[in-house]
Amino acid sequence: MKALLIGGSGFIGSHVVDQLLERGHSVRIFDRAPEHFRKTPAGADLCIGHLGDMDALGKALIGIDCVFHTASTTVPSTSNLDPVSDIQDNLINTVRLLQLMQKAAVQRIVFLSSGGTVYGVPTTPIVREDHPLRPISSYGVVKVAIENYLHAAQHLHGLKPLVLRPSNPYGPRQGLSGVQGVIATFLRRIALEEPIEIWGDGNIIRDFFHVDDLARLCADCMETDITGVFNVGSGTGHSIRDIVEIVAKVTQRDIVPTFQTGRGFDVPKIILDTQAIRDRLGWTPEIALEDGIAMTWDWLKSQPL
Repeated sequence: MKALLIGGSGFIGSHVVDQLLERGHSVRIFDRAPEHFRKTPAGADLCIGHLGDMDALGKALIGIDCVFHTASTTVPSTSNLDPVSDIQDNLINTVRLLQLMQKAAVQRIVFLSSGGTVYGVPTTPIVREDHPLRPISSYGVVKVAIENYLHAAQHLHGLKPLVLRPSNPYGPRQGLSGVQGVIATFLRRIALEEPIEIWGDGNIIRDFFHVDDLARLCADCMETDITGVFNVGSGTGHSIRDIVEIVAKVTQRDIVPTFQTGRGFDVPKIILDTQAIRDRLGWTPEIALEDGIAMTWDWLKSQPL
C-alpha cells in the first residue's frame, strides 16, 4: 500500500514514516520542509508544500491508498493567540483536503486529533471517547470540528476515517523550542544547564506515552479498514512534578524548578481510557515512562544544541 504522510517531516509523522517503511509500505511525505533532525529516510518520496497548496496536495494524492494527517500549524499554547489563523490554516485547509481526496477517489484517512484538548476539563477521572467535547483552546475546537467534517464525509461520500485522539506523546525528534512537549523541553534545558520552569504548581496530570507506540498503532491502522474515534495513551496519569523526578533520575541531575503563573488553557487533569483501541486492534503501549525518557535523553545527547 502507499501512504501519504501530511506532516511526515514532523515529530509524530517522521516516526510513522519509519514504521510504514519497516513494514514494506510505500511512503510519500508532504510537508513544508525536510526533516530537521535527519535526512529524509531512504525509500520515502518527499514533496515540499503546505496544506493550503491545493495544486501540490492534489498531485501528492495521486496513487495514494491511505492519508495520514499529522500536521498542525498551532499547538494548544499558541492557538488562542490567533484563532482565525488556526481555523484558516488547519480547519479550512483540511476540509479542502477532503474535497481533493474525494476527487482523487482516496477513501482512507487516519487523522491525529488530540486526546489532551478535545474533552476540555473532564468530568470523570478516566475519560472515554463518549465524554462530552468541551475544548477550552482553539486547538481543541479545531480538532473537534475536523472530526465532525470527517464524520460528515463518511456519511455523504463514503470516506473511511479513523480518528486517533493521542494523549501526550513524547520521544526523540520532538521539537526542542519549549512550545510543546514538557519532557523534551525539560531534557533540553538540562542539557543546556538552564533552569526548569513549571507553569502552575506542577500538580496538573497528563497521560504520557512514547511516540514509537503511537507510530506502531498508526501503521496498524493502515493495515485495517476499521473506522471510528479512539483514545490513545498509556491509561496512567503522571503529574509534572512526577516528570521532574523521573527526569532527575534519568539524567542524574539535581533539579530545583521555578514555578510560573498557571495558564488558563491547561486542563488540570486528563487520563484517557484506551480500552476501545486495545479491544479492536490488540494494541497496547510497550515502552515504560522511565525507559522512554531514558531513550529520549540518549538521543538528545547525540544532537547539537
